[in-house]
Amino acid sequence: MNEITSRIDLNAFAQMVGLTPNLTIERVQELVNTGLVRKTGGGYGITDKGKAILKAITPVPKDAAFHFYTGIGQPTGFSAESFKDFYEIIKRVALDSLEFHLYREDFENWIKAAFKDDAVANELARLKNANVKGEELRKGIITAMAEKYGF
Repeated sequence: MNEITSRIDLNAFAQMVGLTPNLTIERVQELVNTGLVRKTGGGYGITDKGKAILKAITPVPKDAAFHFYTGIGQPTGFSAESFKDFYEIIKRVALDSLEFHLYREDFENWIKAAFKDDAVANELARLKNANVKGEELRKGIITAMAEKYGF
């Protein structure tokens, strides 16, 4: 839906998304009900909340994925290719990894470069400057991301 820049017939749109017209109407109504899409005149448009969610789930190129480590040369095996992946990994990766990356500014730099999101990056910098550690750090990162992207 975010790729359509002009009016399109319901049947053509349904065909594009691989649904019947009736199922398409139902799905669009669900998106309206969740605040991701809004009714605009005789059609629909994506909301700011919808744009944020799209940004969060859109993968970065494979070579731009974030790889989690607990130290130099100590990979965790976790990699994030989207903001949503990153959020989910933050909830379960070792605290050593969170502290390692936060205090090297890896998280801030990746979020700025991959997503152009200075607000979340700045909130992570605030956590770093406040010397937050442990589960409080995990909670702070999760909160910053959830407030911005509505996870």
